[in-house]
Amino acid sequence: MNIEELARTNIRKLTPYQSARRLGGQGHIWLNANEFPLPVSFKLSQKTLLNRYPECQPKLLIERYSSYVGLMPEQILISRGADEGIELIMRTFCEPGKDAILFCTPTYGMYRVIANTIGIRYISIPMLDNWQLNLSAIVNNLDGVKVIYICRPNNPTGNLINLQDIKQLLLITMYKTLIVIDEAYIEFCSFATLTNWLHKYHNIIILRTLSKAFALAGLRCGFTLANKSIIDLLLKVITPYPIAIPTADIASKALSKYGIHLMCKRVVELNHNRNWLYNQLLQIPYITHVYPSEANYILVRFINSSKVFDTLSNEGIILRDQNKIPKLTGCLRISIGTSYECEYIIKSLKNLSMEQ
Repeated sequence: MNIEELARTNIRKLTPYQSARRLGGQGHIWLNANEFPLPVSFKLSQKTLLNRYPECQPKLLIERYSSYVGLMPEQILISRGADEGIELIMRTFCEPGKDAILFCTPTYGMYRVIANTIGIRYISIPMLDNWQLNLSAIVNNLDGVKVIYICRPNNPTGNLINLQDIKQLLLITMYKTLIVIDEAYIEFCSFATLTNWLHKYHNIIILRTLSKAFALAGLRCGFTLANKSIIDLLLKVITPYPIAIPTADIASKALSKYGIHLMCKRVVELNHNRNWLYNQLLQIPYITHVYPSEANYILVRFINSSKVFDTLSNEGIILRDQNKIPKLTGCLRISIGTSYECEYIIKSLKNLSMEQ
């Protein structure tokens, strides 16, 4: 018996998302997953009871995130990372075999993978050369589109999508399409958040996470921000116990006044390291383009990216290869590490000989 024949056709054909951990590698400087480079020191409370099921939406965590983002508690849904939020939106609003989602490439690969997994058609619109939305192409492909995903800052390009384009898209799609703004990296440019748009536009949803600036990638805790009518629908679909008790415990500590203070200090540090690294990369002769970034990574185009990737990997420096993504030939993405790690990679790049 061929077990594969029991699987759904779309799963047999699926190309899975290649996460940093799935790709693996051997190294001592990991700059491939946009994680914070150092661990945080939060510990579980002694009162944590693991023999009981958790709350579906832990009250203290909701209250603290509500205070942090300046929204009402009923506008917030907690999930297992922002990835579950991406999936919940599709499962709630899209009919498999009928509706579609849309996103603009290059961008975060899980929009495509989740749509394929559920069996929802997706439309991929290439971005313009300046990594902005091709509005005319989007408008011409809206037939059947229920959800549009926009990553801002965009992963892997690092730029902010133009506000006027998003406003125009929200107006064009009013009453028929949801616009999801993925703000996974927004703490690195907090001035750019669109949370204050929720009171004006009823078809906007915002995704957030504790994985990046809060340095809790291993915790798997994300948030969906929207108006109450949307949150109520998502609550119908989410699993009964999505947030583990230890997750809620640590996340609540991270969102205390002290935890937020520590996060802000980390953001200042990483943004400083990013700006230093950006300026240093501009001086490397075999780099053809360094893309400005508002996030905790920089996209870089090299003359011979394969040689750079392999050489640095052999030295224990693990980057993210973007060559297989359309429009990103020759590109590597570099996560921002500690000042030592940033200095180490620049030293290694300067010592690398590109002669054949």
